[in-house]
Amino acid sequence: MSKFPTSDLLNSLPASERDYLQDYLRQSAETMVAFSKHEACADMMAGIALTITSALEKDGKLLVAGNGGSAADAQHIAGEFTARLMYDRRPLAAIALTTDTSGLTAIGNDYGFDHVFSRQVLALGRKGDVFLGITTSGRSPNIVQALKAARSQNITTVVFTGENCVELPDADFVLRVPSGWTPLIQQMHIAAAHIVCALVERALCPQTPNV
Repeated sequence: MSKFPTSDLLNSLPASERDYLQDYLRQSAETMVAFSKHEACADMMAGIALTITSALEKDGKLLVAGNGGSAADAQHIAGEFTARLMYDRRPLAAIALTTDTSGLTAIGNDYGFDHVFSRQVLALGRKGDVFLGITTSGRSPNIVQALKAARSQNITTVVFTGENCVELPDADFVLRVPSGWTPLIQQMHIAAAHIVCALVERALCPQTPNV
């Protein structure tokens, strides 16, 4: 049982921490509102969903990569495709390039960390696939190299990033979250991924959702 009175937990925090919590929630809500009203973001998500749908219809697959929290997001996204998101349906082909510790460490050791994803793209990717790179800054060297590798294989390239992202000439689709703060960018990346996955799911496996 908590030693704090459950009716007044917020006021159990020091004032500065209470202000931080409330300010974080405010910024999170404001970012979500800005994201929801950003026509370019909505247009980009629609294009990404259509592209992934087309690839999967033609027996292609989705490859996903990121670093740190974005690596976890890559695995989350791949899991939504191969398992389910809104309702029971057939599995959809998606692979997170962040899970094979032997492959990642072998490539990192022999070729450098910048190539841990690009080598996998070259090995596993085929023309007609889609590569999704997640980088809050838009500058992660291993994502940049993976985009180049994907482009060389005629793989469609997608990037989830933030508003401060530099130009990415090897990206076909760039979803820029209207924030420069990593935690909020990551929150919107998962929201965008859920939207894209749901659209693909509805297109390829139409069914009445449970929710």
